[in-house]
Amino acid sequence: QPNPLPMAGDIGGAEVIREVATMVMLLAVGWLAGRAWRSRLGFFVAAFGVWDIFFYVFLRVMTGWPRSLFDWDILFLIPLPWWGPVLAPVLIALLMIVGGVLLAYNDERAGPPRWPAKWSLGLSGVGVVLALGVFMADAIRAVQRGEPLQHVLPQSFDWPVFLVAWGLMAVPAIDLLRQYFSRR
Repeated sequence: QPNPLPMAGDIGGAEVIREVATMVMLLAVGWLAGRAWRSRLGFFVAAFGVWDIFFYVFLRVMTGWPRSLFDWDILFLIPLPWWGPVLAPVLIALLMIVGGVLLAYNDERAGPPRWPAKWSLGLSGVGVVLALGVFMADAIRAVQRGEPLQHVLPQSFDWPVFLVAWGLMAVPAIDLLRQYFSRR
């Protein structure tokens, strides 16, 4: 589309507030569903993943968009606009559901709670930074050139870097599975 960030009136500000309100709501879900901080975090992460996938499902039902998983979307506006094909946040959402459920399950059952090892969280952090870099690459370049973000239209998506990032983000879930099966 020629104007990827139409900010008619105060819709831009309202959209940022809606994003923050959504995070507060999902945090409340995690807080109410869990008994300890680990399970609360797990339920929050899983709820976020479910919300994200069904956001696209209902957009498709209500508007006919996205037409494919490769349609571009503006994913977030905080701190800069994130762009990517719909498939990218759906893959992350699936990972969030699996990781969140594993975290909540491991904390809610009898026995010592399990938590991913520090090394796996570090690798996941690297993956998050890489993924954010892929999503915000066009916005970062526009800011560096002094261009208004409202007129930036992404040109390509760096799938190889994103898939490496996604694999790194999966490491804590794999570590939780490894811990679960090694203690059985």
